[in-house]
Amino acid sequence: MPELSIRLALPDDEEELGRLDRAEWSPLHEVLPEQRPPYRPFFDERHLPDDCLVAEAGRRILGYVRLGSPTGLEANAHVRQIQGFVVSAGARGCGVGRALIRAVTEEARRRGARRLTLRVLGHNTPARRLYESEGFAVEGVLPGEFLLAGEYVDDVLMGRRL
Repeated sequence: MPELSIRLALPDDEEELGRLDRAEWSPLHEVLPEQRPPYRPFFDERHLPDDCLVAEAGRRILGYVRLGSPTGLEANAHVRQIQGFVVSAGARGCGVGRALIRAVTEEARRRGARRLTLRVLGHNTPARRLYESEGFAVEGVLPGEFLLAGEYVDDVLMGRRL
């Protein structure tokens, strides 16, 4: 694999990020239904290119992580939240996901955050293991919060101090 780099997304990345998102859709990590044309935009008023880090190698995007605010409240401005995280199937197990989580942690610190949080589906064991190995702890569980592919799935809230 060519050398991996992590950078902020650019507006021109929208099409490739959208394709990656659709290609990797799975009820293992997604609560929204699989997209059908016409596709919704990858970037919107809540998720700007500057809020997305991409991992690329050889000019090909291998994954991304979105950073956002859990609320628009001033009292919560010290918290950032991971609001999307995808690694292409071909790049899994190569350190891409870990590099993205470390990069987004540093980006959240750079932006003044004191905490970083996320939500992960209870049955997504690979993601939960990665988050735990990077210092995230379970802070709450919403049992059976989602009905996905005919099964009730927990919504697990995780966080860490920065």
